[in-house]
Amino acid sequence: MGAVRKVAGYLGLGAVDQYDEAYDDDGQYEEEYMPATERAARRWRATIESSRIVMVQPLKYNDAPLIGQYFRDGQTVIMDVTGMAMPEATRMVDFAAGLAYGCEGRIERIADRVFLLAPAHVEIETT
Repeated sequence: MGAVRKVAGYLGLGAVDQYDEAYDDDGQYEEEYMPATERAARRWRATIESSRIVMVQPLKYNDAPLIGQYFRDGQTVIMDVTGMAMPEATRMVDFAAGLAYGCEGRIERIADRVFLLAPAHVEIETT
């Protein structure tokens, strides 16, 4: 917190009390202000023991939030876009690739128009 105050003061940002609300009493980030990677890591640590694979067959791009929710909750997702038109399937794969990259996971093509989205804690072994 001291460093934030110094930088904010140096930059002339005035009152810096707003930056303090991101921390709890122990100097840790509060959940809503926590960086996405740290928030995801906490969820993944909690679900390592109960990991499962979720199969999703989206029919339209509007199904993307469902895939995102499963993945951010630490679940491995198999995404089958065979039922989508090619332009929407391409958008969905682009979304999934960005999701995997942003959450430090991986995306792998496992069949024609079928992809595996693996969170950071999941090890993928190919033979």
